[in-house]
Amino acid sequence: MNKQNKSRLMLIVSMTIFGTLAPFVRNIAVSSGELALYRAVLAAVLIGAVLLITKQKIPFGKIKKEIPLLLLSGMAMGINWILLFEAYKYTTVSAATLSYYFAPVIVTLVCPFLFREKLSAKQIICFVMSTIGLILVIGINPSEAGTAGIKGILFGIGAACFYATVILLNKFIKTVEGIHRTFLQFLSAIIILIPYVLFTDGINVMSLDSAGWINLLIVGLVHTGITYCLYFSSLKELPGQKAAILSYIDPLVAVLISVTVLQESISISQIAGGVLILGFTLLNEINLKSYKKNP
Repeated sequence: MNKQNKSRLMLIVSMTIFGTLAPFVRNIAVSSGELALYRAVLAAVLIGAVLLITKQKIPFGKIKKEIPLLLLSGMAMGINWILLFEAYKYTTVSAATLSYYFAPVIVTLVCPFLFREKLSAKQIICFVMSTIGLILVIGINPSEAGTAGIKGILFGIGAACFYATVILLNKFIKTVEGIHRTFLQFLSAIIILIPYVLFTDGINVMSLDSAGWINLLIVGLVHTGITYCLYFSSLKELPGQKAAILSYIDPLVAVLISVTVLQESISISQIAGGVLILGFTLLNEINLKSYKKNP
């Protein structure tokens, strides 16, 4: 198996694992903030161990100017997790995931202001159609979804805003490699999450039963530590467009699990909205002419 095929397989595996996150999160009886904290701690420990074993030193002297950006992106990542976990509590996994995947649309909208980029006609169309998709996911008549459902979708959109913040901040980080960046972002998330947890619901992890502990370890070590390593390792060998296409395995798996495993309902309008969000955000990320030349 050549490097690119191996990287493609690693990305498929990582995206599939990401898509199975919600059922494990729902089986961990702690607050969203506390769960986000433990997720960051377990992942940081695992990735830190990998860096030690492989003797990969973090070049602090070289990256010191970008440390503030790493701190900010790590904090945004922690808040993003809290809001996503809250979304899972109040609405279906499908609605939460599709709302969350509005993040690339937010990035497209903000980039012209931050990077003085001009919006192309294609980007404007993708933005409008993805927004229509989000409206369909929420429901043409929001009252039909119920207060809890709307609250969950709003948490999903909030998570998308902070995920978009992480993406945008990463555009300014030029000298830090993928796994080093992720490790430092996890440490930054821990810094912001510890006081948040202590001043809100406190530490309640000892109240977890054996199933809760198993699910917590899976979320922290597998869904975060191992999967992030696979994800960033795969990106080194794959062209951006192929990586963008494969990244949509995550929401598709999440929606399938929502409907088949969790047996949550999803309306025709939500399916149509999901197709619009995922389809047009994917279209926005790829260059069709270039892809035809390099399939």
